[in-house]
Amino acid sequence: MIAGHFGFAASVKARESAVPLWALMLATVFLDVLFVPLFLSGIETAAPAEGMAPGYGHLVIHADYTHSLVGAVLLSALFGWAGAMLWTRRAGVVLALVVFSHWVLDLIVHRMDMPILPGDWGNLPRLGLGLWQWPWIAAAIEALLVVVGAWLYWRAAAGLPGTSQSRARVVGLLVLLGGAATLALDFTGVLG
Repeated sequence: MIAGHFGFAASVKARESAVPLWALMLATVFLDVLFVPLFLSGIETAAPAEGMAPGYGHLVIHADYTHSLVGAVLLSALFGWAGAMLWTRRAGVVLALVVFSHWVLDLIVHRMDMPILPGDWGNLPRLGLGLWQWPWIAAAIEALLVVVGAWLYWRAAAGLPGTSQSRARVVGLLVLLGGAATLALDFTGVLG
């Protein structure tokens, strides 16, 4: 789930006009941004799921630090603290919640590959509801998040003083097209 995270951030922007859209978009993928260098260094890994054809949701992801429950809470708090320092306390809380929403959305789609403690310390049961086992359903929900997020953003932005209708349409359309392209690339296996 990549595109769905962006759709969620766009929907939050519809309610929280004081928080910059770029900060919400970064917050929603912050766990994945941190995952990349750990993946490239071999600290966190991904491997094809047994019995799944290459494509959307076919990986078992061992993001044992960035996507552990406790790790996600700590990284959310860190991002929220930075947001509070840059803007307001409310912005910090919103950004922390958006970072943590990434973990919640991933919990829905991931197989049981998300640890509770960083590094899978204690070897506790892993979490994940496994919606990726039904890729078309997971993709439909993700697409719905993108469409609803783009629509909510456009509707809210168009009503803000000083925001032109055309700018609101363009940004809403970019969220929609970016989400659709990301979902298409993910579904065809290009991103995974």
